Amino acid sequence: MTTDHALLGLATIMYLGLFFVHILYFTWQKKALLSFAQYALYGTVIVQAAGMAMRWALSYRLGIGHVPLSNYYESLIFFSWSISVFMICMRKRSLYPVITFIAAGISLLLMAYASLSSGVEKGIQPLIPALQSNWLHIHVITCFLGYAAFVVSFICGVLYFFRPGKIVPTRESLESINYRSIIIGFSMLTSGILTGAVWAHFAWGSYWSWDPKETWSLITWIIYALVLHLRFTGGLKGRRIAILSIAGFASVIMTYFGVNFFLVGLHSYAT
Repeated sequence: MTTDHALLGLATIMYLGLFFVHILYFTWQKKALLSFAQYALYGTVIVQAAGMAMRWALSYRLGIGHVPLSNYYESLIFFSWSISVFMICMRKRSLYPVITFIAAGISLLLMAYASLSSGVEKGIQPLIPALQSNWLHIHVITCFLGYAAFVVSFICGVLYFFRPGKIVPTRESLESINYRSIIIGFSMLTSGILTGAVWAHFAWGSYWSWDPKETWSLITWIIYALVLHLRFTGGLKGRRIAILSIAGFASVIMTYFGVNFFLVGLHSYAT
């Protein structure tokens, strides 16, 4: 086992531990457990970042030399890491334990899928010509930071339909976090689409080809643009924004997972 796989495997175990620490907190309501969970999240992000850095260094030792953002396995790892980084950034904005608990669970699932699935290629391969561009790095980073923000939006949308109590925040708080997350996610997704268009021009000679992933990215962008527009004009509150948040994330899932498995296009290399 290489060092990068060992560190990423450790990060997966740490996500599992983080998940169970939250369960203990909900059971016993001990603030010390919540503080421990916060530091555990920091440690997990650092270990995961170290794993990605080691993979980057290993690619250079193999004579390939590229940022670990180029295949399906690496994108799953980075997606998981982006969610955790977003959690850390949002904690100072009154993010609630139940949100970090669910987010940690999603990160755990992504890491477990990346590590355990036999259908996910884990080796470091040379880049195909279409991926040999610095625009790729900017495109992938901005898109996945946007996806991470939409994960929080989705969680808030789902929790909105539960009765507020000791664990579930008030609906006003959920709506506020949801709104801020969508603003950040929409900004990142817009940047991702624009940089993706520049990359597409470099790789395929066209800024927009109506490739399935491009089309679903646009659908996702339109859904969240609609949420922000209706919110700004005062026509979207309560259950409606929660429902659209869930619908928007369903489009994110289709963009990232569904297109890879069910449709064929220029982005098919992602699997």
